[in-house]
Amino acid sequence: MHASASWCILPACVLMTSCGPNEDRVRAMIADEFARQGTKSFIVQAETIGPYSPAIRTGSFVFVSGQIGLDPATTQLVEGIDAQIDRVFRNLEAVARASGLGLEHAVRMTVYLTDLAHFGKVNEAMARYMKEPFPARAAIGVASLPRGALVEVDAILVAG
Repeated sequence: MHASASWCILPACVLMTSCGPNEDRVRAMIADEFARQGTKSFIVQAETIGPYSPAIRTGSFVFVSGQIGLDPATTQLVEGIDAQIDRVFRNLEAVARASGLGLEHAVRMTVYLTDLAHFGKVNEAMARYMKEPFPARAAIGVASLPRGALVEVDAILVAG
């Protein structure tokens, strides 16, 4: 991982629907650490399935890595397209929250689907998880995704 005067690596409650009873304390600790170090950028640190960061915040931008339908409690892929789409957006929300933002800060998303016939289901989920103005978005049909996932979504968030 990168660590310097302008980068700070912080553990966070990533890929969890909640940080539990300590959520407010964790958020306060993160804010205090930013203030103490004068940090403008950070890497959200959590267990991943490869050599990458779940998200990196630099300035007002947060770049969220692609999320698939892994259940954080079991680290297993949930079954079925509907469950995977729902889990993907819950995971995106958790990563966004860990960076101090939410999905309402999304300005760009890319959706990867192994079957573009499920595009309508992604639209339905986005309407449930997001409010207008919706982010710019691309949808791409792919041959396969990690762990046999049926859908993956990445995002760019902007604070402010």
